[in-house]
Amino acid sequence: MNEIVEDRFVRIETKLSFSEDLLDELNRTVFRQQQQIDRLNEVVRRMHAQLSELRASGGSSGDPLDEVPPHY
Repeated sequence: MNEIVEDRFVRIETKLSFSEDLLDELNRTVFRQQQQIDRLNEVVRRMHAQLSELRASGGSSGDPLDEVPPHY
């Protein structure tokens, strides 16, 4: 009976160890994804600011359909 309990305990410890490793890897993945999302948000913010500056300086009417193609 004692061997059965010990075997179950070893299997539970093994599963716990794998679960902890998996959780750590998932946390690292989520952290990296959040960093990437933050970088992408910054890029979008900068692009929005540049577009606003372009529109304010009269570089474009704001509507691409109003622009004359370069070959005209």
